[in-house]
Amino acid sequence: MTQQPDHPSAQSAQDHVDPERLEAAIAALAAFGGRDDGGVSRQTLTDVDLASRRHLVERARALGCEVGTDDCANLYFRRPGKADLPPVLTGSHADTQPVGGKLDGAYGVLAGLETIAALNDAGIETLRPIEVVSWTNEEGSRFGPGTMGSSAFVDPARLAGYRESRDLDGVRFGDALDAALAAMPDLRRLPMPRPMSACVELHIEQGPVLESAGLPLGVVDGIQSVRWYRVTCRGMMAHAGTTPMENRRDAMAMAVGIAAQLYARGAQLTAQGLRLTLGRWQVEPNSINTIPGTVVFTVDARCVDETVLDTFEAALDRAVAEAPPRGAASRESLFRRAPTRFPPAMLALVERACGRAAASAGCGAPIRLTSGAFHDAMYLADHCPTGMIFVPSKDGISHNAAEHTDAAELFLGAKALAYTVTALAQQAD
Repeated sequence: MTQQPDHPSAQSAQDHVDPERLEAAIAALAAFGGRDDGGVSRQTLTDVDLASRRHLVERARALGCEVGTDDCANLYFRRPGKADLPPVLTGSHADTQPVGGKLDGAYGVLAGLETIAALNDAGIETLRPIEVVSWTNEEGSRFGPGTMGSSAFVDPARLAGYRESRDLDGVRFGDALDAALAAMPDLRRLPMPRPMSACVELHIEQGPVLESAGLPLGVVDGIQSVRWYRVTCRGMMAHAGTTPMENRRDAMAMAVGIAAQLYARGAQLTAQGLRLTLGRWQVEPNSINTIPGTVVFTVDARCVDETVLDTFEAALDRAVAEAPPRGAASRESLFRRAPTRFPPAMLALVERACGRAAASAGCGAPIRLTSGAFHDAMYLADHCPTGMIFVPSKDGISHNAAEHTDAAELFLGAKALAYTVTALAQQAD
């Protein structure tokens, strides 16, 4: 991607973003799965998600977009350009956690559509087409893993395995996917992957950095590395009241011992950026008066520095191997991803877009920060030059009904996105 100087159309598109229209669009989508506490429950490929997809399709068509889908039910809203060139892609996802907020993912999709509305209002025709995408199953809360839609777009070979994933009710992702595609026979089926000239994702930060700095915009320089593990501890179920302590093979005692070592090592690596979570625990038989026979727990380790994760992984392996009795514990790797680094030219363009948006409101210049969370941009970075923009999250809260970002900050994020996407769409190479 060749960096170009400012184009007047990028500034004009930014200046035509309508905050009231954006706010209304967010409220309209939040009604699909809206909860009394202000949150949203719209898990992927549920009936309410399918209804929200139709809502997005109708909104995009009202803006003059061509609408298509692919074998993973990703939705693409295309504004044609002057030339038949690979498009600029923006967007995010519209699915939520079981109890989520109205912004996580949805904001990026709706701000992408607002960019198209702003271009329409400004009467701007871009050289390249612009596509707004709503990826399928970014959250991974109903079917695992997350980021299915974007990762399958980049590497369609992944989809066959994803189709076998089941939710807690035993529903196959493949069956839910087929039903979703059948529900929209009017959409053109698009191939995976397709050439994209660039991708920009706008998202709430889901953390406290921007709010703590008192800044409305952040330039995301990359996404930190992550490794997921599953640890299994095998003991012997026995009666809690009749089995002497010295005769027990307690799987929970084994698991707690390993966990204590992991937390201790994690504390030593905190200064080097390690973030450690032991998130999911399964206990069998999970009875108040039975000694646990099997305990399984997951480990989520993240850091910008891969060598720190190597150090932690070695500590994990030692803790598992040395847990008494030896051989009763094991671990397996569930997922690992190296850090994502966004290219300098994209960072410079996003920084310029954010800086102009912030200056229009008399706010401080944006800062650069690294995302600690997964995003679809993580996989798109393997496919084309990619960048991200963050807006603050109140108290750093997300995946929660209390998730909130001030309307003025959402407006500035959409302005930064409109500038970035338009500038990219005017580039010939």
